[in-house]
Amino acid sequence: MGAVPARAVVLPFEGEPEHGERAVPEEVAVNIAYASVPFAVMMATPADLEDFAYGFSLTEGVIGAAADIRGVVVEEEERGLRLTVNLAPARLHAHLSRRRAMVGRTGCGLCGIEALEDLPEAPRAAGPAPRLALGAVRRALAALEARQPLGDATRGVHAAAFADGAGRLVLVREDVGRHNALDKLAGAMLRGGIAAADGFVLVTSRCSFEMVEKTAMLGARALVAISAPTSLALERARHHDMTLLAIARRDAVTVFHGAERVLTEAVPA
Repeated sequence: MGAVPARAVVLPFEGEPEHGERAVPEEVAVNIAYASVPFAVMMATPADLEDFAYGFSLTEGVIGAAADIRGVVVEEEERGLRLTVNLAPARLHAHLSRRRAMVGRTGCGLCGIEALEDLPEAPRAAGPAPRLALGAVRRALAALEARQPLGDATRGVHAAAFADGAGRLVLVREDVGRHNALDKLAGAMLRGGIAAADGFVLVTSRCSFEMVEKTAMLGARALVAISAPTSLALERARHHDMTLLAIARRDAVTVFHGAERVLTEAVPA
């Protein structure tokens, strides 16, 4: 699940057309509800949905730990999927006191926000961010190219990954939505008890402020992005004192915050 076949015609600028099929990423409406109360409809790839439930709940501030969720039920609906998240009673009461209804398009991270004070904001981490070896970043970027099966098949999805301090990839998640991919990664790490402060996050998408906030909510102190950050993303990285590397390419990366913590010496294999 994740890709579906589609009829297509390749039209070369020189030569004959080629008729056939190619894979396209699957995109469905996922109705996220807490208990029986709808909260959000997100356009997502229908894979790793339990990870999505946990990660979305964490980065939206609905939960603070994996134990706040009692269970997740995935059901088919007429026009998509319903993801029912059963919260612990105290968390459910706290959640129901918040007023938010959200419809999220694939590329949207702020649908349903009614006031500026409702913008999501992660708590500041205590102490300075750990040092990050440039060689570890290079190793992780190189490994990520081979860990995106849905991306390889469709050329139409984003990936989010977590690497340890030596640059070894621990987890990778993919989705048509860049926020969804990061939420799925966050959920997988939360469920697996993986400490985010021990490594760094990589995303193949643009680096907007909500990607920084979600990374901070996860507890990671370093983020590596393929594209450049926005001004607000950089402001939030400074606020959280998060090491931010972007415009990541095979031959170089650009450090936008925390350059004094990026080490150029080699890392152990």
